[in-house]
Formats: sequence, C-alpha cells, structure tokens
Amino acid sequence: MTAIPPPPAHAVERPRLRSRLDATLNAPLSVVVAPAGSGKTVLLSQWAASHADVRVIWIALEPADSDPRHLLDHLLSAVLPPGRGTKDLGRPHAVNARAFGRPVLESLIGVFREHPPVVLVVDDLHHLAGSPLLPDLWWLADNVPEHTHLIFSSRIDYGLGWGRHRLSHSLIELRQSDLALDEAASAMLLERIIGAPVSPRTLAAVMERTEGWAAGVVLTGLGLRSEADPEHFASELRGTDRLISEYLSEQALAQQPSARRSLLLRLSALDRMSAELVESVLPVDDATSLFEELERESMFLVALDRNREWFRFHPMFRELLRYRLKAEHPGAANEIRTAAADWHLARGDAPSAIEYLLEAGSWERAATVISARGRDVLERNDTVSVSRWLDALPGEFRATRPDVEILRGMLLMMNGDAARAEDVLREQADRPALAPGRSAIIHTYLAARVQFRPDPLVALQAAESAAAVIRRHPELHPPDLLGLTHPHLLRTSSLTSAGRALFLAGDLAAARRRFDDALVEPGAQYSLYRIHILGSLALLEAWAGRLRLAAAFSEEALDLAAETRLLAHPSPADAFLAAALASIERATPSSAAAPLHEGALRAAANHRTQLMWIAHLERILSEGGPVDPTDRLPSTPPPIVAVALEAEEARALRLAHASNGALRHPTAGRWSALAFEATAAALTHNRPDLARAHLDAVSPEPPETMPRARVEQLVLRAWLDARELGTAAGAEAMHRALELASQHDLVAVFVRAGPEVMRLIADLPGTSTPFRASVRERASLLRRARASSPALAEQLTDRELEILAFLPTRMTNIELAARCYVSPNTIKTHMAHIYRKLSVPNRNSAVARAQDLGLL
Repeated sequence: MTAIPPPPAHAVERPRLRSRLDATLNAPLSVVVAPAGSGKTVLLSQWAASHADVRVIWIALEPADSDPRHLLDHLLSAVLPPGRGTKDLGRPHAVNARAFGRPVLESLIGVFREHPPVVLVVDDLHHLAGSPLLPDLWWLADNVPEHTHLIFSSRIDYGLGWGRHRLSHSLIELRQSDLALDEAASAMLLERIIGAPVSPRTLAAVMERTEGWAAGVVLTGLGLRSEADPEHFASELRGTDRLISEYLSEQALAQQPSARRSLLLRLSALDRMSAELVESVLPVDDATSLFEELERESMFLVALDRNREWFRFHPMFRELLRYRLKAEHPGAANEIRTAAADWHLARGDAPSAIEYLLEAGSWERAATVISARGRDVLERNDTVSVSRWLDALPGEFRATRPDVEILRGMLLMMNGDAARAEDVLREQADRPALAPGRSAIIHTYLAARVQFRPDPLVALQAAESAAAVIRRHPELHPPDLLGLTHPHLLRTSSLTSAGRALFLAGDLAAARRRFDDALVEPGAQYSLYRIHILGSLALLEAWAGRLRLAAAFSEEALDLAAETRLLAHPSPADAFLAAALASIERATPSSAAAPLHEGALRAAANHRTQLMWIAHLERILSEGGPVDPTDRLPSTPPPIVAVALEAEEARALRLAHASNGALRHPTAGRWSALAFEATAAALTHNRPDLARAHLDAVSPEPPETMPRARVEQLVLRAWLDARELGTAAGAEAMHRALELASQHDLVAVFVRAGPEVMRLIADLPGTSTPFRASVRERASLLRRARASSPALAEQLTDRELEILAFLPTRMTNIELAARCYVSPNTIKTHMAHIYRKLSVPNRNSAVARAQDLGLL
C-alpha cells in the first residue's frame, strides 16, 4: 500500500470534480482516464482528503505489479488492518499466464467482505498494459461487496468491462476533457507557483499552448518564475507536446543552483530512492531534508510508501533528467547504478541489485549475481524474473559463457518455454570438449521436456544419457547453478523424468521402477523434488487402479507441500490430479471436482501440456458424456492419453449401439482402455468369437500391480461366459472381479462397462456384499444425475459440486478447507454461491434441495 499522496502546496481545488467523485460511494467502480500530468492523482488525493470519515486505501502501481504475486501482496497489505500481517489466499497459480486465477479472486472478495467499508484507489493502472491481470481487476469490480468501491486511475482507456458498469451501475467516469484546467483554475495555479498574478495575455498564451493540461501549466509556471518577459515567453511556445514538455522542464532545471541541478541529474539514475541509499551513493549528508525541499519546490517527487521512506521522480521528469545526465556527464549514471547495486546487495536485495547492474551494462557482475541465486528462485516461482534478467544480457556476452547459457536453458524449461529451452540446451550440448558436469546438467534438463512436449521417448533418451554420464563419472563436479546441479539432484531429476516418460508412453511397470528408484535417492530429500515424485507416483497408481496407495502418495505429497508452503506452487499438480482420478475411479466424480480444478490450474501455470492433457481426460471421465472431438488442447496428447481418449469415443459409440462396422480386430500388446472397449464392443454386437480373440491376444495383467486392468479383463470374461454359456456361467469371474475391485475401491470400471454388466452383477447368486451394493448404488446415482436436468437458473460449478458433496457430513468450514486444500474464506464464498443458486437459506435446506435435484 502507498501513502495517500498529499496534494502539492500549489494545487487548486476542483469542487465540481470532487462532487462528481462523491458518487463513487454509491457505485462499485469509478474510472479516471487521462494522459500523464493531467492531475488525476492530485484530484483523487484532494477528494480523499475531503472525506476524513471514509476509509480510503491508495495503491500506486509500478511495473513490478504486473507480477501477480507482487500485486496480490500489495492488495492484501492495503486491505488488512495494520498489525494483522498477511493472509494466505492460496498464492496465484499462473506464472506465464501472469494472472491471479479465479480461486484467489474469490478469496480476495471474501477478504473484502470481512473488512469494513473501503474505497480502494488503484493509481497508475497503465503499468498493467497488456497484462492478463486486467481482466482479473474487471472481475473484482463486478463482484466486490456493496460496501467496497474501486477507483481506477490510468493513462490508458482500456474500456474492458466498463460498458457493463455504465448500464448496471451508472459508472462514474472522468476523462481528459473533464480534468483540463479552465482559465480561472489555471490563473490561480500560475499565481501560486510564480507568487504573483499573470496578465490576461500571458494566461491566454498559456491556455492556447497547454489546453489546460495540468502538468503543462505547472511546468510553464516554473519557467515563468525566472522570466523578465513572461508574455513573450508564453507566446513563443511552439512545437509538439513532447518538445514543449522538454523545453519547460529545462526551464525548471535552469532556475536551480548549479550544485542542486547536478544533484538532480544524478538522482535520476536511481529508479527508487531512500534517504539511506542516496546518502550512500551520492555526496548528500541529509537526504531526508533534500526530499522535503524537492517536494516543497514541486520537483515531481512521488512518495512510494505510507512511511515516506521511498521516493521516485515523475517518469517524464526523470527521463529528461537522465537525458541531460547522459549528455553532460557520460558514465556517471552507470557509476551511480553500480554503487546502488552494491548497496542493495549488502542488504540482501539481489533482485534490485541485478536490475541496476543490467542498467549499468555490468554484464559480468550481473551474471555472477544471477548465477548465485539459490533454490528459492524455483520454490518462490521467480524463474520468470531470472529468465528475463538472463535474456537482458547481450547474446555475444552469453555466447562466451556456457554456464550462463545452460542456466538460461534450465530456466526456460522451468517456465514452460520448452522449445526455446531445447534450442539453447542442444546448442550447448554440441559444444566441442563438453565437460561431463555440464553434459549431465544439459541432458537432465532436456529430459524435463517430458512435461511440456510430445514424444516422451525423446525425453527418456535424454534422461538415460544424463544417468549414464553420472554413472561413468562418480566424482562429477558440475557447475553450481541455482543450487540445483549437485549430482544427487541431477540423478533424482533424471529418474523422475524417465518415470514420467515411461508412464506417458504407457509402460506403467517400468515407470513405477524409476519412481521407486528416485524416491530412495539422496536428492529426493529436497522437498520440492519429493513432492514431484510422490505426485507422479500417485498419478501412476491411480491409473493402475491401486487407489488406496494413490491416495496415500497424493496425501503425503500435498501434506509436504502444505508444510513447506509449496501448496500453491505448480509442483503439487500431479498429486491433485491423482486425487481427482482416484475419485473418478471410485465413481464419485463430484469429489474429483476440486482436486481436478487445482491440478489443472497448476499444470497450466507453467504450460505443462502433457499434464494438462491428463486433466482434460479426467474432465471428460468425470462428466461422463460423449467426447467432443473439437474440445482439444492445441498440442499433441501423450500416447497414454491419446489411447484413453480414443477409448472414450469408442465407449460412447458402443453405449449408443452404433453399427458394428467399426469393430476392431485383436492385436498383441499391452492391455489398455482401448482393448477393453474393443472387447466390449464385440460382446455388445454379439461377436463372442471376436471378444475371446481380443482377450487371448494379451496376457492377463498382474492383479497386485495392475488391478484395474485385471478387473477389466475379469469383467469381460464374465460377460463373455454369460453370453456363450448363460448368466450363471459368468458368476465366478464376476465374483473374482468384484473381490479384487473391493480391495482398491474400484467402482467406475463396472459403471463404464455399461448396463449389461450391471445386470450381471444384479443377477449374481448369493448374498450381496457391501461393495457389490455400493457399485449398484453409485451406478444408479450417476445415471440419475446425468439423465436429469436440474431446474436451476445457474448451474453449480465443478468446485461447488465438490463442496456440496461434503455438506451432509456436517464438516465445519475449517475442516472442509483442510480437506480441499483451500482457505476457509474460499469455502465461505462457495457456500454462499451454492445457497444462492439453490435458492435456499441454509445448509440443511441446501442438502434437501440437492437431493431433490439428484445432485446428492
């Protein structure tokens, strides 16, 4: 949060505009849009000062606020009362997408709802130009509670979402024409700056040239202070606004004593200034008094925090100062920036130091500081910033420093820019006399492509190459890059990538061995890597049908992520998707909604397309409808997902009793969902001979490690025996299928088989077991839920359905939040949405209504 900037001493009152802004208190959104120097900030600060009874919070945006984590911290520190610290909303998940994401926005609305009425002024919104954060801010404006009001101030007319507010909320808008000073206001402003009234002719000349542009009037007044013939000075103003601005700024500088003018030029080299920093890098004894003097003299100084410890110059003024500094004192700016970098480094602020070193062209030092960053870069999801710094280094500089280029390739891969990462890393791999340590790093991170690009076998080859290098060189000493290149960590990472490649290729047994090996490596003690491995193993076990084991691995990964504050990091994506897949295989798709949402969000955060495909498949499986061939991601699915998607299309045709012209002939190979559908289609179309050929073409899957596949084979054997020999003949195989499935809570396999298999289960002789009854009950519930069309004006989202499923349990909001890995505020927000959509006042009524609609 930034301190509300006090109006300059020479500022003139604008009662008419303040009166228009009063309507802000009755509307969710007001906008002030005008060019730089139009007086937006002055007007808003005057309005805030005139409402001492209103809680006004001021946020002055900077370019760094295009980082969603930075802006979220800004918003929270502004809204929360002093001394309350920060609040964990679940951090923003999108990194490359650079947005908050709906869960964080909904939680933020909850924070607004819990705190007193407030007017939130977001100044300098133009710093978010082109940012995906802009739609998030429009969404906030659409959804803030009635006691919360937003004012957006910007140089750019974005227009997004404002038309809706004009119609629904009588949007308050102030624009350039509204803010332009009239003659009376301009005359008063000039008199206050100059210290004497101006003549009508001088005023007319000023108005003609500036057209009431506030900064132009101010700059003119500063120039007129030292002019013997002010009328001539004003009348001679010609040229474009930019040239006028530069000329008037020069006049403002010219009246300064030589020492003060020189100091201003040097101060401009600093992006942000504190008294301690200025006193350290420039010959200034009392920077605090200096800042006070510059503010009194209206020298375009802006306070950046409520304690008035940090300041900056107005950007236009700073640009002019820097231009003059470069012309008059070549090299001075770089000396100052280098000193500022040293100052920030001494205080542990490496990011600010790196920015200064890059501005100063100190490439070697910048590269050294960047390379010295630790694992926190990965853990805090700051890889995009570090990658940007490396990209700022000249290409010819990087070309002679392989470690810098290798680090750049690593970061590009982490950010999901896999194609560029491969180009960079393969170019380094082709260097002559490549050291083994660098080779191990390069191939380890080439293997990481498995998460981002198709063809998992390419990644597997890279992983095996990395392992071979490490095995051949037991005394390997790779360069230390981000603390991630110790041989233990490289081996753990390459084993994990190999496991993922084998899993995506469909070889679950080999993948499991790689994951098991990775877990016992010393590098697996690194929490972030362990979360990745456990999540990948959980996903594999859920796919294989060992749901209880999958749940245990997933829970361990998510607990570790929560313990190490990595729950909002992309790393738990696999664990969330594993939990969702386990719920789907238990035939409780509503319980899959929340983890599926969370997993998909984290997979998309750094464009892990192969995991996004798994989320896409899970969404199809949980909805249970036909596959829409046009609903696909813009990339190639991994083999295991491609087969599953084809199987879902085949299942829809089978259950619709489509023509048997599409029947498949058996082929030898691994059992798969497509093999199941081919066999089931043969039985549906009364081709037991073809069904038997399909079953005989593959070996029985081991029930200990691949229970889902074995259950599928037993179900088909039972169906085949019943078709050929009568219902009773299939009972033995069906009993075995149910017994094995009960050990792993596998229910969906029977539901997906279709109504004929459910009839066989219903006709089984003997006393029904609890699991058999559960299979029939869940199949019936799913049929009713999917067949019914609830009479709701607004359908519940997947996440709301997930919360709804827990309402009969009487779990508290805190318990629900822990169960769903979200904040209690998020639960409260969803509960309010559920009550509204179901048109009920409380929890008991929501349960009853949901049961009537077949949602529970």
